Amino acid sequence: MSDERGWDRARWLWWLALVGGVSFFVAVHQHWHGPAIWAWKTSGAALLALWAAANARGTDGRLIALALGLGALGDYLLDARGLIVGALAFAAGHVTAIILYWRNRRPALSAPQRWLGWLTVPAALVIAWGLTRGAPDGAAAVGYTALVAAMAASAWTSRFPRYRTGIGAMLFLASDLFIFAGEGGALSKDVTLWLVWPLYFAGQALIAWGVVSTLSRERDRA
Repeated sequence: MSDERGWDRARWLWWLALVGGVSFFVAVHQHWHGPAIWAWKTSGAALLALWAAANARGTDGRLIALALGLGALGDYLLDARGLIVGALAFAAGHVTAIILYWRNRRPALSAPQRWLGWLTVPAALVIAWGLTRGAPDGAAAVGYTALVAAMAASAWTSRFPRYRTGIGAMLFLASDLFIFAGEGGALSKDVTLWLVWPLYFAGQALIAWGVVSTLSRERDRA
């Protein structure tokens, strides 16, 4: 515990982020809408971004803060400005995250780790295509899935902890696929309601914790 207190400059922001993100599920369940609700939705990832920025100790630290901040912007814009604008913000965040993970590639991978990294994108594309086939925006959904899956695969094959950052990125990907399942009718929205936000925010929190804690501890030891 003393080690964690040493590297973390703003643990209170971490706890506030968890409160904001976890509590927002109440608004999801109750189908609440409006500007105040949009701000509440944004609070979880935005506070994670501020926490990451407070702990940033170099370029990689700033990259994870930027990726999380763009995700928070996407959360807001999806409701305030629509699907396309929100998706563009998320896409910019995914590109930023991919850059971060490629800067921090794992030097050696086991065969199962390598195969999962390679299979993530094609498997996600097949699933997304099956879920959105025939939908007017199906091609856009598949294209966006390719970017999210590339982010998840690069996180899984990065040097950051797989059981935090790697799994977090896979949860993020799963949340998007459940969105498509609900929109395409493969699953009832009464089911996906319970899955999309918890998977998304848990993914963001795990990604943030894995990257920020790794980078901060390394800088403290240097």
